[in-house]
Amino acid sequence: MLFWIFMLIFVLLIPSLMIIFGTVFKNSAPKEINYIYGYRTPMSTSSKEAWEFAHKYMGRLWLIFGIIILIPSVTAMLFVIGLDKDTVGYTGMAITFAQIVLMIIPIIPTEIALRKNFDKNGNKK
Repeated sequence: MLFWIFMLIFVLLIPSLMIIFGTVFKNSAPKEINYIYGYRTPMSTSSKEAWEFAHKYMGRLWLIFGIIILIPSVTAMLFVIGLDKDTVGYTGMAITFAQIVLMIIPIIPTEIALRKNFDKNGNKK
């Protein structure tokens, strides 16, 4: 049971971080364009306006995706409660890999929105 609790906490980590960072980014981008913290792509770092737009857009998507993946992640873990460590571990690992994929997917619509709203120099269209 202790291992199941550990895996549940581990499985909750990615959606929780997506919800937290999604909320933070949606409400305010990091003050300065930097290469350490934030949504950093060539398009998002091309101007202050693009930087702020990308964070608000990506933040909203991460918040939505984080909430959406939280529910099936917990549900899947409830199905393996009380089962052997291998089953719990493999289930937790599969959920985590799926979460990582779903964490990366919002990059695509964010980049599309950036290209639709800004030129390559970061000027608003």
